[in-house]
Amino acid sequence: MTRICKNCSFENQDDYDFCAKCGTPLVEGLKSPQVYVYRNQLPPINKKAIIAAYIVTIFMSWSGFVAGLISKNTIFATFTFFGFFMPFYLVQSRHPTLKKHGLIMMAISLVGVALSFYVLLH
Repeated sequence: MTRICKNCSFENQDDYDFCAKCGTPLVEGLKSPQVYVYRNQLPPINKKAIIAAYIVTIFMSWSGFVAGLISKNTIFATFTFFGFFMPFYLVQSRHPTLKKHGLIMMAISLVGVALSFYVLLH
């Protein structure tokens, strides 16, 4: 059995006390809720954490390139693969903004690793 809203004529489930569409009380004597909860709302992003993630990614993926320029014939370039950890983590997020930042960090890491191996091999 369903409950039909008197305000918008929306069919609600029988166990609903308020209309799922407009929030009007379906049971007499109830007041409209003062606070609405949105279930599919994305959580806010900590901008300082994103900046820190960029710094860590750049440091980890470009450190081999810088070390290779300073001291020739170093094998430190192989450790630049650690720069991929943060982007791989962020790309798997369901949050579209975090996924976007993860892809940008992935591109930064790819360039840093490529340059590090270029310095290592030449």
